[in-house]
Amino acid sequence: MVNRRPPSRFGIHSLSVKLSVLISAVCVIAGIFAAALMLKSEERQLIHEEYNELRRVSNQLILQFNHHLEHKTNLAEQANAIVAKELYSEVSSTIDAPFIEIRRDGGVYTSTASNGLSAAQLTSDAKLAEQHKQLFAQSESLWNVIAPPLLQDFFNFYLYTKDDFVRVAPPNVLINQIDRQKVLNAHILPMLREELNPTREALWSDVHFDKVWNKWVISVLVPLYHKDEYLGFTGSDIEVNHMLAQILPLDEHQGYVIFSAQGEIIAAPSLGKTALHGHDTEKASELFPALSKVFQPVLSSKLAEYQGEFERDGQGHIINITALKKLGWYIGTYKKRDFTLSTIQALKVKLFGLFILYAVFVALLLHQVLYQLVLSRINALLGAVSGFGKGQWETPNLPSSNDEIGLLNDAFNKMSGEIKALVGGLNQRIQEKEKAEKQANRLSKAVSFSGTAVAITNGNFEIEYVNPKMIEMTGFEEERFIHAPLLSIISSDMAILVDDIDIDLRSRNYWRGDTVLEGAGVDPIWVSLSISPIREADGTISSYVASAQDISFVKESQRKMEELAYFDTLTGLANRTFFRMQLRKSMALAGRGHYAFALFYFDLDEFKRINDTLGHDAGDRLLVEVAERLKNRLRAEDTIARLGGDEFAVLLSGIDSRDNAMEVAHIIQRTINKPIKLGNNEVIVSASIGITMAPFDSQEEEQLLKHADLAMYEAKAKGRNTFHFYSQELDAAANERLFIENELRIALKAKQFKLHYQPQVNSQTLEVIGYEALIRWYHPEKGYIPPDKFIHIAEATGMIVELGEWVIEEACRFSMQLQTLGQAGNMSINLSARQFKDDRLISTLSDVLERTQMPPHLLHLELTESMLMGDVEAAITQLHEIKKLGVALSIDDFGTGYSSLSYLKRFPVDMLKVDRSFVQDIPEDQNDMEITAAIIAMAQKLKLQVVAEGVETQEQMEFLQKNNCFIVQGYFYSPPIKASEVHSFYQSLQHQS
Repeated sequence: MVNRRPPSRFGIHSLSVKLSVLISAVCVIAGIFAAALMLKSEERQLIHEEYNELRRVSNQLILQFNHHLEHKTNLAEQANAIVAKELYSEVSSTIDAPFIEIRRDGGVYTSTASNGLSAAQLTSDAKLAEQHKQLFAQSESLWNVIAPPLLQDFFNFYLYTKDDFVRVAPPNVLINQIDRQKVLNAHILPMLREELNPTREALWSDVHFDKVWNKWVISVLVPLYHKDEYLGFTGSDIEVNHMLAQILPLDEHQGYVIFSAQGEIIAAPSLGKTALHGHDTEKASELFPALSKVFQPVLSSKLAEYQGEFERDGQGHIINITALKKLGWYIGTYKKRDFTLSTIQALKVKLFGLFILYAVFVALLLHQVLYQLVLSRINALLGAVSGFGKGQWETPNLPSSNDEIGLLNDAFNKMSGEIKALVGGLNQRIQEKEKAEKQANRLSKAVSFSGTAVAITNGNFEIEYVNPKMIEMTGFEEERFIHAPLLSIISSDMAILVDDIDIDLRSRNYWRGDTVLEGAGVDPIWVSLSISPIREADGTISSYVASAQDISFVKESQRKMEELAYFDTLTGLANRTFFRMQLRKSMALAGRGHYAFALFYFDLDEFKRINDTLGHDAGDRLLVEVAERLKNRLRAEDTIARLGGDEFAVLLSGIDSRDNAMEVAHIIQRTINKPIKLGNNEVIVSASIGITMAPFDSQEEEQLLKHADLAMYEAKAKGRNTFHFYSQELDAAANERLFIENELRIALKAKQFKLHYQPQVNSQTLEVIGYEALIRWYHPEKGYIPPDKFIHIAEATGMIVELGEWVIEEACRFSMQLQTLGQAGNMSINLSARQFKDDRLISTLSDVLERTQMPPHLLHLELTESMLMGDVEAAITQLHEIKKLGVALSIDDFGTGYSSLSYLKRFPVDMLKVDRSFVQDIPEDQNDMEITAAIIAMAQKLKLQVVAEGVETQEQMEFLQKNNCFIVQGYFYSPPIKASEVHSFYQSLQHQS
């Protein structure tokens, strides 16, 4: 009997081996195919993403170029508007037109500016017309003003007219006799005329070579119109290499190429051509044949955008080309294809290895399972599995053993337990998911119905969702936003801010601030914009959310507040705050040494009279009319401000000589002096103007304002309706005034003042009838300071009230001393206007008389006519209050003021004093003699005493006696003397009598 191995076990083993090998082979082949397909898909996705990145870089370069071109176009159009206004407008220019030398050579008239800044040329065989002479002169003056700032942004600035007049700065083109117009005619000049350019917009020329400067340039040309008539154009050149320098550097793995519509390479830094060189441009087909194949479909079909591939040095490149429409250029950004796919190369090895290991593992597992396969246990297992598949979770545990089936049973038991736990967990997760979906639904509705505009993007800042508020706020359809760049929602007016936002988002991943949204309406949409990242659990950023809160109302309120803060509500002129800001800017420019300006400071001479007589409404209309005249007459670049009341200030830019400032001052005076209609009244006002020049007079803001103020007050002192320039003498006078003002306060406390007394003598009896008290100041360092140096300062500062009180009391005490000696005690004291209007004058006089026991009738207060002729009724009331004290009153300097006899008879005065200006020319001046005699006669008719001042000669004395004026004072008898000398003088006069 032969023992045999059970065939079933061997068969099962062979079957398991075969099945294991077959399944392993299938798994390996399937894994390889799956890996290959996945890698191919990943490769296409990477290439697509790189194209999108290149497109973004191209668009960023286009934005940089467009921003730069718009800035240059705006400058060129502003310069064109100034040229049209200054050279062709009927309004007279405020720029002086100097005499210039015009030379003729054949049929060409030429002129070069004296400063070498510009040159002009006119091609004509006819005699030079007056209008052309004026054009030569005015254009030179205008170019002297606008060319320096323009040449900071442009290479050349020039004017061509259709009658062949040329003005260019710098002058090298004309000096080198290069006809620039012939160069430009080939590019763009025909396009400037209205039939081809009805919108009259600025146009950009092709790139062309400037033979004067040996540089490649591009020109922005602006048609010049006056009264809808095409006159020519203004042009501004920009160096191409300088324009290309504005491009921000790209990533080290990226490059760019710029070429024209004719296929000429303008710049290709990464390909070895950094900029234009030489006299002729180079074709792409000559420099880079591989690139020309990419350029050909773009140029032939004039595509706005194109994506393609090219090879160079054996390496493949992908490129995105975008059109720069304003210049007719194309910008292509490219990247090596191998660098783009470098990440996949390492992934290939790992992925293929992973799939092979997985197949081997599966083959081994199947081999072990099938090797120990037992049908009964499989049936039990299949039954359990079948029941488990039917949802019978409570199946009994299968028996486990140490063999494979036992282990499989054990694994099944564990798996069933895990599946039970998994199903339980899955149910819980489903509940949690439903809860999360409900919460997400609530959040979605909250965003949808939010009052804040919301946009959500992917990680590349491409918009994937906008809520209804965003659509409502901007007025655009939803399709306008989807897949668009996030920053495209910002208005193009905020282009500068867009670059800053982009930098912040890429460096810090968030941004917050105020900006303007792009909208379908006309009004700007100011919003408070916040852009924040949305991070996943691992911290990576998957998307961004932008929320915009409408703050247009707040911005409008701020604008109105700024208008209230910086502009005068009555006249619309700049106010003091805005004026000081502009002055600081002008001082900063002047401090750099290339800028000068004039500061005018003035007020209206007759404004108070008009305001008082016609009312405040009329005064306001007057201020509005003056403001309108100034705005219409002065230049737009000049700053005109109303500082308050009737005070105005003007900042004149570009004024560097007194002659120019003087001309403007005359213009302002003539403008203001014209009659102004106020209701039924026609008035004429004038202005006193103070002028200071910066930076010549000062380089400090406060000092310059002080100088202008000093000059204005000097103009008023000269008689008003005039102007005065600041000088060092004015500063010295102001310093002297400040010194005296400060020293006056010290002198009052230190009692540095003394009184001198000038006798009043009866010329018939040689009897002293009284004295006039005159103040004297003896400074401890400066010595004697005359009254005319400090009285008006004391008056202006109000110290005259305290000083006057001391004079009255000191004079009264001295009078009482004279009375005790048996001498005349009449004491005349000059009263200032400030004292006369002081509310405490009556109480002060009463107190002094009571303290000194001075008889009131011996005190004579002298007042001038001008003090009484302001508010006459108030003056009469004050005079009667003084008379109630028993004090005598006299009018000093009679005949020099504006007094009316109708008022004089109402004044309760006791004495008239004839001013020395009438007495000093007797007997030489017959008119003075007649006036003096008339004053004496009038005083006698009014029963007033008469005292003549300034009597110095015997002839004057005899004339006064002949006209019955016997009381005199003057050097004929005695100058003002000290108190200690009064008794000696009295004794000497007694001996003469």
